[in-house]
Amino acid sequence: MGASFIGSVGGRAAMQNSNVIWENVDQHKEDLIALSDRVFDMPETLYNEYRSVAEHKAMLEQKGFRITENAAGIPTAVVGEAGEEGPVIAILGEFDALPYLSQEPGVAEPRPQEAGGNGHGCGHNLLGAAALLAATAVKDWIEDNGIKARVRYYGCPAEEGGAAKAFMVREGLFDDVDVAISWHPATFTAVNRANSLANTRIDFTFHGKAAHAAGAPELGRSALDAVELMNVGINYMREHMPDDARVHYAYLDAGGVAPNVVQHRATVRQLVRASDLPGLRSLIERVKKIAEGAALMTETRVESRVFTGVSNLIGNRPLEEAMQVEMESLGPVAFDEADAAFAREIQKSLTADDIAVSFRRVGMPPPEESLALCDFVAPLDLKGEGGEGSTDVGDVSWTVPTVQARVATCAVGTPFHTWQTVAQGKAPAAHKGMVYAAKVMAATAKRVIEDPALLARAKDLHAAHLKKTPYVCPLPEGVEPPIVPRPAS
Repeated sequence: MGASFIGSVGGRAAMQNSNVIWENVDQHKEDLIALSDRVFDMPETLYNEYRSVAEHKAMLEQKGFRITENAAGIPTAVVGEAGEEGPVIAILGEFDALPYLSQEPGVAEPRPQEAGGNGHGCGHNLLGAAALLAATAVKDWIEDNGIKARVRYYGCPAEEGGAAKAFMVREGLFDDVDVAISWHPATFTAVNRANSLANTRIDFTFHGKAAHAAGAPELGRSALDAVELMNVGINYMREHMPDDARVHYAYLDAGGVAPNVVQHRATVRQLVRASDLPGLRSLIERVKKIAEGAALMTETRVESRVFTGVSNLIGNRPLEEAMQVEMESLGPVAFDEADAAFAREIQKSLTADDIAVSFRRVGMPPPEESLALCDFVAPLDLKGEGGEGSTDVGDVSWTVPTVQARVATCAVGTPFHTWQTVAQGKAPAAHKGMVYAAKVMAATAKRVIEDPALLARAKDLHAAHLKKTPYVCPLPEGVEPPIVPRPAS
């Protein structure tokens, strides 16, 4: 497609202003690419990221940050800070993987490295390393120029279902932050549209009465029947939910493996999503009523327990415009023909619908000629279509003005949470994308620090949103992070 949408005047000015911070990124990029690859090779799921956080802590020490371990009481969370006084810029990183996505990197076919093993199917090995790279570049700029400002790297675990940032927000870790900046690997390069779904995960446990399923079934009260009736009720509710709301489920305990026993206990996790926090609270109450109805029908008893919860994202136009200028001045990610060749191999495993969805999500029609890797920076105001996921960055965005980038690291059409994403997680194209993301984040942070008027506009807009809709943490009082004990060495 070839277009980079670089503004002729603003782009040149931003380029001159940002060169020094880009150079800082380049000075440290090899160390952080190596960090990304090490984390890729030790994929750990929510609240199990002990080795991954140790790698990030070691890199923070190497780069000279002041370090806070066990952030918010979470053993796999770490914060590194540099600078004194002035505005506080948070740069958010993640490093958790997903279960059952083990995959050999650099291979364009399903080939697990470990049967049933974990894999970085959302690119968080890249996400955390690029964020730390950006923070290091800002640290160097602050120290080299005597700038009164602070930069913090937040090493955040458990984004995939663990809501660590929501717990960190609740514990006050962002109370003195002025702006938060983050990014996510993607198939396109664009400022992230602040669209995501608030969600909560609630475990519903039904208690019934065991009995011999053949000899005296009339004496039993099946908890498994209750779970299945609850799911039926939710299926009927789907017609009467808002179009952008979602409810998904997973059986945590189906009552055992003996069909000749009436199951006396069963647990289902319901993942409830809505476009905003008020809508989420309303939908949760409806789901709870369905659970109570299922218990009534089966003469069982139901208990519910919130596992985690996150808020929807709220955007910040001044910060989005500032990041767009930096993206346009940098131009698209500089992929080469070798990168494109591997991307085309990956695309052979994809469908036309996979590729069309990528374009639809960014708000662009598919081109007449196939595109292996994104070769442009998308305009700011394109309106994407398609389903939205959830992220615990949402809770940060309710607490401080927040902006995120989406940066191309993989073939156009790559569906995330799949083996195809993992296969590309150590590729040269992924490394180029993560370095690009670091430059965009670092340059955006520099712009915010140097422009008090920009910071004031961002904070005023954020305050106006909260005045209209105050933040209510989606985590009920008493709910604690589902921390996993450190494995025995």
